[in-house]
Amino acid sequence: MNFLEIMRFAVRGLASNKLRSVLTTLGITIGVASVILLVAVGNGASAAITASIQGLGTDVVNVSPLRGGGQTSQVRPLTVQDAHALVDPVGAPDVKAAAPVVNTSGTATYGQTSYDVSSVVGTEPSYFTTTNRQIADGQLFGAEDVTQARKVVVLGPTTAQSIFGTAEPVGKNVLINSIQFTVIGVLQTKGSTGLQNADDVAIAPISAVQNSLAGYGGLNQIAVQATTADSIGLAQAEVTAILDARHGIQASANPDFQIQNSAQLLQTRTSAIQTFTVLLGAVAAISLLVGGIGVTNIMLVTVTERIREIGIRKAIGAPRSAILGQFLAEATMLSLFGGLLGVLIGVVGSRFSVAGIQPVVVPSSIALAFAVSALIGLFFGSFPANRASRLRPIDALRHE
Repeated sequence: MNFLEIMRFAVRGLASNKLRSVLTTLGITIGVASVILLVAVGNGASAAITASIQGLGTDVVNVSPLRGGGQTSQVRPLTVQDAHALVDPVGAPDVKAAAPVVNTSGTATYGQTSYDVSSVVGTEPSYFTTTNRQIADGQLFGAEDVTQARKVVVLGPTTAQSIFGTAEPVGKNVLINSIQFTVIGVLQTKGSTGLQNADDVAIAPISAVQNSLAGYGGLNQIAVQATTADSIGLAQAEVTAILDARHGIQASANPDFQIQNSAQLLQTRTSAIQTFTVLLGAVAAISLLVGGIGVTNIMLVTVTERIREIGIRKAIGAPRSAILGQFLAEATMLSLFGGLLGVLIGVVGSRFSVAGIQPVVVPSSIALAFAVSALIGLFFGSFPANRASRLRPIDALRHE
């Protein structure tokens, strides 16, 4: 028998019990679709986090206090003076700007509308360039606003929408924790940066926030911008040296602050997402394995039901290779059909967002899932096919 005849017998065998064939392919379909979709979700999450972190700038260093840290006699908080000391052309030539940051929460009230702002930020004008925040409407506050402690505020788009709705926010007064601030600008959309929505923010001069809302404690953060992305390592070393000197940190002591740059944050998040993606892929691969076991089970049932047919074909001269090829072809066709259907479902499903994440399909995952489905047909179909080919004609003809 030639290849075409073997395929013709295989198709006829599958068509003789259509419902069984469809149900057999279902396991492969679910497995392949799961692999493609779950890997796409993992890649989509990784792409979203990468974009949000890179949106902060690849030349940014964040300095934050280490709570209870330092093996010094006295733990010193970060101050505005620390932030200003970092902008030193001699001591820190690779530092372009540094912005002190005070974070607090607050309830904004306008008319009958009350909204809990997740982050009220007190800072200086350099913060906007350091963190790559652009104005969409109105203007940003300046150095004089900080000096005069003017109660002006720039809102994120989410905050502005939640407080004012469709009304124009610029120029209106809003109460933040019962303190009146004048809205002078609305920022461009930034999106989520992981755990927090960067658009749900109110940014005001640090002097006004400390006077009215947060008090004169230590800073929550100092945002430092390096001169270039390539010099971020040098800038980090210079920042460390200056703060060590200002805080009296000895060489053998632990600092009372910590420094992290966006590249380190990106690497950490990327590593975590890659692990998450591998885990999702492994879970989906189990579905493929279960589908393969289903192929074996159904093919064994098929062999049992067709023992007399096999005996007759062998009795009239069908070689062992023809029987083996037919049942291998049936198992492989079931797997390929299920794999193709799974690819279509996976690609179509990736067009929809999952839990706010837009899946990103990787072509290699499609090729891998489809190839694995074909191998599953060959591997899991080989045992029942080999069993059928080894039947003795006399035993097969006697089978009831």
